[in-house]
Amino acid sequence: MKNLIIDIGNSRIKSALFSGEDLLWEKSFQELAEARQFWQSQSFDHCMISSVRWSEKELESSLDFPFNFLTHSTRFPIRNGYETPQTLGLDRMAAAVGAWSLSGERPCLSVDLGSCMTFEFVDENNVYQGGAISPGLQMRARAMHEFTARLPLIEVKEKISSPLGKKTIDGLKSGIWYGMAYEIEGQIRHYLAENPDLQVFICGGDSQIFDSLAKAHIFVVPNLVLCGLNCILNHHVEQN
Repeated sequence: MKNLIIDIGNSRIKSALFSGEDLLWEKSFQELAEARQFWQSQSFDHCMISSVRWSEKELESSLDFPFNFLTHSTRFPIRNGYETPQTLGLDRMAAAVGAWSLSGERPCLSVDLGSCMTFEFVDENNVYQGGAISPGLQMRARAMHEFTARLPLIEVKEKISSPLGKKTIDGLKSGIWYGMAYEIEGQIRHYLAENPDLQVFICGGDSQIFDSLAKAHIFVVPNLVLCGLNCILNHHVEQN
């Protein structure tokens, strides 16, 4: 069974083709028209779309193939223990499912490094319990620039070699990179204390900047959300 998986974010359209759980290809687009032309040239059995930019009806009028649209009423392979499930971002749930599927259904933590940095925990009973949301890399840089009079807007594109910044720009970069790295490590220590067999998966657009955090139980999987959406689609097909 081949699944076309589409994740439409605010700035990028990510897609992938899976055969079962095996990733065959992954491709990103800026515009829907370009993406649509490529998808229509592909052969697949089922499709799952998650979108924060266009509604299901808008996509139905733009795409000439059937698809499953991710909503809060979609059947998930794990139980949602969030107290306000209708407020939960579906990309967060998809990341949690992706981590759960790759962990072998063990306790797991997904860390998504996008516009915001989000932490999602799934316990030993296969229940998504929630997590945390904090500013992402670029959001931190913009906040320091926009809420001060003289600090410049900087970009962090790689690991910063030392926490000791000798210049203002270096200090900003160090504060952002090490602030996020220490926050990630602190969250992991918290969950490990109660879940010794915890598996951690770091994903998202800025994940590769933090690949030095990878260890025996910490994995960098940039396409974790796509893997989660594929797992959700497989579960949906099995249930119907």
